[in-house]
Amino acid sequence: MTDYSRRQFLGALGAGTVASAGFTQPVAAQDTPVVEMGNDYFDPIGLHVEPGTTVRFELAAGAHSATAYENRIPADASAFNSGTISSGAFEYTFEQPGTYDYYCIPHKSIGMVGRIVVGSPGGPAEERPIPDGDVPESDAIVEQGAIAYGSSTGDGGTTGGGMMDPGMGSDPGMMNGRNGGRFGGLPFVGGALAMLGLVGGFLYWALGRGAAPPESDDSAMETLKRRYARGDIDEAEFQRRRERLLQNQEN
Repeated sequence: MTDYSRRQFLGALGAGTVASAGFTQPVAAQDTPVVEMGNDYFDPIGLHVEPGTTVRFELAAGAHSATAYENRIPADASAFNSGTISSGAFEYTFEQPGTYDYYCIPHKSIGMVGRIVVGSPGGPAEERPIPDGDVPESDAIVEQGAIAYGSSTGDGGTTGGGMMDPGMGSDPGMMNGRNGGRFGGLPFVGGALAMLGLVGGFLYWALGRGAAPPESDDSAMETLKRRYARGDIDEAEFQRRRERLLQNQEN
Protein backbone atom coordinates (compact mmCIF):
# COMPACT_ATOMS: atom_id res chain seq x y z
CA MET A 1 0.00 0.00 0.00
CA THR A 2 1.46 3.39 -0.99
CA ASP A 3 1.90 6.22 1.50
CA TYR A 4 -0.95 8.10 -0.18
CA SER A 5 -3.29 5.12 -0.01
CA ARG A 6 -2.31 4.54 3.61
CA ARG A 7 -3.05 8.17 4.46
CA GLN A 8 -6.41 7.93 2.69
CA PHE A 9 -7.28 4.79 4.62
CA LEU A 10 -6.26 6.23 8.00
CA GLY A 11 -8.11 9.47 7.26
CA ALA A 12 -11.28 7.62 6.36
CA LEU A 13 -10.96 5.47 9.46
CA GLY A 14 -10.51 8.53 11.68
CA ALA A 15 -13.48 10.27 10.13
CA GLY A 16 -15.58 7.19 10.68
CA THR A 17 -14.50 7.00 14.31
CA VAL A 18 -15.40 10.66 14.92
CA ALA A 19 -18.75 10.20 13.22
CA SER A 20 -19.43 7.10 15.30
CA ALA A 21 -18.50 8.90 18.52
CA GLY A 22 -20.70 11.82 17.58
CA PHE A 23 -23.58 9.44 16.96
CA THR A 24 -23.29 7.55 20.25
CA GLN A 25 -22.57 10.52 22.49
CA PRO A 26 -26.21 11.59 23.05
CA VAL A 27 -27.01 8.04 24.17
CA ALA A 28 -24.09 7.63 26.58
CA ALA A 29 -23.88 11.17 27.96
CA GLN A 30 -26.50 12.98 30.00
CA ASP A 31 -27.02 16.67 30.57
CA THR A 32 -26.42 17.88 34.10
CA PRO A 33 -29.77 17.49 35.90
CA VAL A 34 -30.69 20.18 38.41
CA VAL A 35 -32.38 19.54 41.76
CA GLU A 36 -33.87 22.74 43.13
CA MET A 37 -33.59 23.37 46.87
CA GLY A 38 -36.49 25.61 47.86
CA ASN A 39 -38.55 26.35 50.94
CA ASP A 40 -38.42 22.92 52.59
CA TYR A 41 -38.42 20.83 49.41
CA PHE A 42 -36.15 19.22 46.79
CA ASP A 43 -37.55 19.42 43.27
CA PRO A 44 -37.59 16.94 41.66
CA ILE A 45 -37.91 14.82 44.78
CA GLY A 46 -37.18 11.69 42.74
CA LEU A 47 -34.56 11.62 39.98
CA HIS A 48 -33.15 8.83 37.78
CA VAL A 49 -29.67 9.20 36.25
CA GLU A 50 -27.07 6.96 34.68
CA PRO A 51 -23.75 6.18 36.40
CA GLY A 52 -21.21 8.95 35.89
CA THR A 53 -23.83 11.71 35.83
CA THR A 54 -23.16 14.92 37.72
CA VAL A 55 -26.22 16.32 39.51
CA ARG A 56 -26.39 19.99 40.42
CA PHE A 57 -28.22 20.90 43.65
CA GLU A 58 -29.19 24.52 43.10
CA LEU A 59 -30.42 26.85 45.82
CA ALA A 60 -33.73 28.56 45.06
CA ALA A 61 -34.63 30.04 48.46
CA GLY A 62 -33.51 29.93 52.07
CA ALA A 63 -30.50 27.99 53.36
CA HIS A 64 -30.33 24.25 52.73
CA SER A 65 -28.04 21.27 52.30
CA ALA A 66 -27.97 18.16 50.14
CA THR A 67 -26.68 15.51 52.54
CA ALA A 68 -26.72 11.76 51.89
CA TYR A 69 -27.84 9.33 54.56
CA GLU A 70 -24.66 7.33 55.15
CA ASN A 71 -26.70 4.15 55.70
CA ARG A 72 -29.03 4.70 52.70
CA ILE A 73 -26.58 4.72 49.78
CA PRO A 74 -24.92 1.87 47.82
CA ALA A 75 -22.18 0.03 49.70
CA ASP A 76 -19.36 1.20 47.41
CA ALA A 77 -20.56 4.81 47.21
CA SER A 78 -19.28 7.75 49.23
CA ALA A 79 -21.72 9.92 51.17
CA PHE A 80 -22.02 13.38 49.68
CA ASN A 81 -22.65 16.48 51.80
CA SER A 82 -22.89 20.04 50.58
CA GLY A 83 -23.10 21.48 54.08
CA THR A 84 -25.70 24.19 54.68
CA ILE A 85 -25.45 26.83 51.95
CA SER A 86 -27.38 30.06 51.51
CA SER A 87 -26.34 30.83 47.92
CA GLY A 88 -25.00 29.12 44.85
CA ALA A 89 -25.10 25.39 44.18
CA PHE A 90 -23.47 22.04 44.95
CA GLU A 91 -22.54 19.37 42.44
CA TYR A 92 -21.89 15.68 42.92
CA THR A 93 -21.08 12.95 40.40
CA PHE A 94 -22.88 9.65 40.98
CA GLU A 95 -20.62 6.78 39.96
CA GLN A 96 -22.00 3.71 41.75
CA PRO A 97 -25.38 2.27 40.67
CA GLY A 98 -28.11 2.04 43.27
CA THR A 99 -30.49 4.12 45.35
CA TYR A 100 -29.36 7.26 47.16
CA ASP A 101 -31.54 8.93 49.79
CA TYR A 102 -30.57 12.35 51.07
CA TYR A 103 -31.88 15.17 53.25
CA CYS A 104 -31.49 18.84 54.19
CA ILE A 105 -29.63 19.33 57.49
CA PRO A 106 -31.74 22.30 58.77
CA HIS A 107 -35.05 20.82 57.59
CA LYS A 108 -34.63 17.09 58.01
CA SER A 109 -37.07 17.04 60.93
CA ILE A 110 -39.89 18.45 58.76
CA GLY A 111 -39.36 15.95 55.97
CA MET A 112 -37.14 17.74 53.43
CA VAL A 113 -35.78 14.61 51.75
CA GLY A 114 -35.08 13.32 48.24
CA ARG A 115 -34.12 10.19 46.32
CA ILE A 116 -31.84 9.61 43.35
CA VAL A 117 -31.69 6.26 41.57
CA VAL A 118 -28.47 5.70 39.64
CA GLY A 119 -28.88 3.08 36.93
CA SER A 120 -31.17 0.61 38.71
CA PRO A 121 -32.54 0.54 42.28
CA GLY A 122 -30.51 -1.19 44.96
CA GLY A 123 -28.79 -0.90 48.30
CA PRO A 124 -29.86 -0.26 51.90
CA ALA A 125 -32.38 2.43 50.90
CA GLU A 126 -34.53 -0.28 49.33
CA GLU A 127 -34.60 -2.40 52.49
CA ARG A 128 -36.55 -0.09 54.82
CA PRO A 129 -38.59 3.14 54.65
CA ILE A 130 -36.86 6.47 54.78
CA PRO A 131 -36.89 7.77 58.39
CA ASP A 132 -37.86 11.35 57.57
CA GLY A 133 -40.67 12.51 55.28
CA ASP A 134 -41.57 10.64 52.08
CA VAL A 135 -39.90 9.81 48.78
CA PRO A 136 -41.34 8.16 45.65
CA GLU A 137 -40.84 4.47 44.98
CA SER A 138 -37.64 3.77 43.04
CA ASP A 139 -39.44 1.87 40.27
CA ALA A 140 -41.65 4.91 39.62
CA ILE A 141 -38.57 7.15 39.52
CA VAL A 142 -36.86 4.90 36.97
CA GLU A 143 -40.01 4.69 34.86
CA GLN A 144 -40.65 8.45 34.78
CA GLY A 145 -37.11 9.78 34.94
CA ALA A 146 -38.03 12.56 37.36
CA ILE A 147 -40.86 12.98 39.84
CA ALA A 148 -41.48 16.51 40.98
CA TYR A 149 -42.21 17.56 44.52
CA GLY A 150 -45.94 17.55 45.25
CA SER A 151 -47.06 15.54 42.19
CA SER A 152 -49.89 13.04 42.50
CA THR A 153 -47.63 10.45 40.89
CA GLY A 154 -45.13 10.81 43.69
CA ASP A 155 -47.83 10.72 46.36
CA GLY A 156 -49.10 7.42 45.04
CA GLY A 157 -45.73 5.71 45.37
CA THR A 158 -44.11 7.02 48.51
CA THR A 159 -42.42 5.37 51.44
CA GLY A 160 -42.16 6.64 54.98
CA GLY A 161 -44.61 8.47 57.15
CA GLY A 162 -44.60 12.18 56.33
CA MET A 163 -46.47 14.38 53.94
CA MET A 164 -44.70 15.03 50.68
CA ASP A 165 -46.82 18.00 49.75
CA PRO A 166 -47.24 20.51 52.56
CA GLY A 167 -49.81 22.46 50.84
CA MET A 168 -49.69 22.51 48.13
CA GLY A 169 -50.65 19.12 45.86
CA SER A 170 -49.49 18.01 42.41
CA ASP A 171 -48.91 16.96 37.95
CA PRO A 172 -47.41 13.68 36.81
CA GLY A 173 -44.11 15.11 35.65
CA MET A 174 -43.13 17.51 38.41
CA MET A 175 -44.25 17.36 41.97
CA ASN A 176 -44.28 21.08 42.72
CA GLY A 177 -45.93 21.63 46.03
CA ARG A 178 -45.63 25.32 45.26
CA ASN A 179 -47.91 25.31 42.35
CA GLY A 180 -50.23 22.86 41.80
CA GLY A 181 -53.13 20.91 42.68
CA ARG A 182 -54.89 23.46 44.77
CA PHE A 183 -58.09 23.51 42.73
CA GLY A 184 -58.99 19.86 42.96
CA GLY A 185 -61.51 20.68 45.69
CA LEU A 186 -63.53 23.19 43.64
CA PRO A 187 -66.55 20.88 43.18
CA PHE A 188 -66.72 20.37 46.94
CA VAL A 189 -66.30 24.10 47.61
CA GLY A 190 -68.99 24.93 45.06
CA GLY A 191 -71.39 22.48 46.69
CA ALA A 192 -70.67 23.92 50.12
CA LEU A 193 -71.28 27.47 48.89
CA ALA A 194 -74.55 26.39 47.28
CA MET A 195 -75.65 24.80 50.56
CA LEU A 196 -74.75 27.98 52.47
CA GLY A 197 -76.82 29.97 49.98
CA LEU A 198 -79.84 27.74 50.56
CA VAL A 199 -79.48 27.99 54.33
CA GLY A 200 -79.08 31.76 54.12
CA GLY A 201 -82.19 32.08 51.93
CA PHE A 202 -84.22 29.97 54.33
CA LEU A 203 -83.10 32.06 57.32
CA TYR A 204 -83.93 35.27 55.48
CA TRP A 205 -87.39 33.91 54.64
CA ALA A 206 -87.98 32.69 58.20
CA LEU A 207 -86.84 35.94 59.79
CA GLY A 208 -88.92 37.91 57.33
CA ARG A 209 -91.99 35.95 58.31
CA GLY A 210 -91.24 36.53 61.98
CA ALA A 211 -90.66 40.25 61.48
CA ALA A 212 -93.88 40.78 59.58
CA PRO A 213 -96.71 38.81 61.26
CA PRO A 214 -100.11 38.67 59.60
CA GLU A 215 -102.22 41.69 60.17
CA SER A 216 -104.96 41.44 62.78
CA ASP A 217 -108.57 41.92 61.77
CA ASP A 218 -108.58 45.39 63.34
CA SER A 219 -105.55 46.54 61.39
CA ALA A 220 -107.03 44.99 58.24
CA MET A 221 -110.20 46.99 58.77
CA GLU A 222 -108.18 50.19 59.20
CA THR A 223 -106.26 49.45 56.03
CA LEU A 224 -109.52 48.86 54.16
CA LYS A 225 -110.90 52.19 55.39
CA ARG A 226 -107.77 54.04 54.31
CA ARG A 227 -107.90 52.51 50.85
CA TYR A 228 -111.55 53.49 50.53
CA ALA A 229 -110.81 57.03 51.73
CA ARG A 230 -108.01 57.36 49.13
CA GLY A 231 -110.33 56.15 46.42
CA ASP A 232 -108.41 52.96 45.73
CA ILE A 233 -111.65 50.94 45.86
CA ASP A 234 -115.25 51.94 45.25
CA GLU A 235 -118.04 51.78 47.81
CA ALA A 236 -119.39 48.41 46.62
CA GLU A 237 -115.97 46.77 46.97
CA PHE A 238 -115.48 48.46 50.32
CA GLN A 239 -118.75 47.09 51.65
CA ARG A 240 -118.05 43.59 50.34
CA ARG A 241 -114.63 43.39 51.98
CA ARG A 242 -115.93 44.98 55.16
CA GLU A 243 -118.62 42.31 55.46
CA ARG A 244 -116.02 39.58 54.96
CA LEU A 245 -113.81 41.00 57.72
CA LEU A 246 -116.77 41.25 60.09
CA GLN A 247 -117.63 37.61 59.40
CA ASN A 248 -114.05 36.58 60.15
CA GLN A 249 -114.17 38.43 63.47
CA GLU A 250 -117.40 36.66 64.42
CA ASN A 251 -115.88 33.23 63.56
